[in-house]
Amino acid sequence: MNLSLVIPVYNEAENLDLLHKAIQDALDDMPHVQWEVVYVDDGSQDDSTQILESLAEQDPDHIIVVEFRRNFGQTAAIAAGIDHARGDVIILMDADLQNDPADIPMMIEKLDQGYDVVSGWRVNRRDKFLTRRLPSQTANWLISTVTGVHLHDYGCTLKAYRREVLSDFRLYGEMHRFIPAYASSVGAKIIEVPVQHHSRKYGKSKYGLMRTLKVILDLFTVKFLISYSNKPIYLFGGVGLGLMLISGITWLFLMIRRLWFKISVFDSPLFQVSTMLMILGVQSILMGLIAELLVRTYHESQQKPTYTVRRVIKSDRLN
Repeated sequence: MNLSLVIPVYNEAENLDLLHKAIQDALDDMPHVQWEVVYVDDGSQDDSTQILESLAEQDPDHIIVVEFRRNFGQTAAIAAGIDHARGDVIILMDADLQNDPADIPMMIEKLDQGYDVVSGWRVNRRDKFLTRRLPSQTANWLISTVTGVHLHDYGCTLKAYRREVLSDFRLYGEMHRFIPAYASSVGAKIIEVPVQHHSRKYGKSKYGLMRTLKVILDLFTVKFLISYSNKPIYLFGGVGLGLMLISGITWLFLMIRRLWFKISVFDSPLFQVSTMLMILGVQSILMGLIAELLVRTYHESQQKPTYTVRRVIKSDRLN
């Protein structure tokens, strides 16, 4: 097996030597695994860059360092790491020593059992409740409900993927945590496993409550891409028909009131509201039709299929 570890790094100078030693301890006992570590320096302002250069000189057979010109964020760092990784299996993890490399062999064993995604679950999470665990639990429930992919811990970076489930989408914003949902949309088999979690000893956390808000906003994009990217008319058309239905009911109410109670239709603000809803409904349907044309242009110009194949079984005589 060819294994690539992708590790975003931002101001983690005190952790890097200990982290790489722990990775070596975990993987050197697995002779059947050829492994590499892709460290992505996300514009660190401490000594992380120099330490990564030193580690690359000490262990050139296993280390790749990708250095950003400035800080682009964790999702961009993960995307760059995946682009530079060469392994058939890609494992993501943090550089703060809160994820434990000792869990990697167990995750690889789960992949060997036929799973495409192995997602870590920090059962005994060592973080503050109000600022870290409570927002995370809320976000996990919301993501699971909206996407239909039920995981206890979307925020745990420690996850293992087969490369093929990462090849059909690009990561933006804070969308790295939604990778299991994307993978599920192409038919990946997902399992969640308990992993160890340690308290942070060195450095400062880069997470905050504002990050939860960003995740919620990105969730709208993820839901659209997963559920409606191939048939946007279902979303725009559904909204348009709903607005037109409300408009029609309002007009009917105004007509009945005019006939029975002799109340003018045009003097009521409901007439302007219903007319505006009808216009918005028509516009929404037209937007859906335009989106349908864009989707078809995208698939046909790039010859991208609207399906994914896990494998093809046939006799050698048919080749």
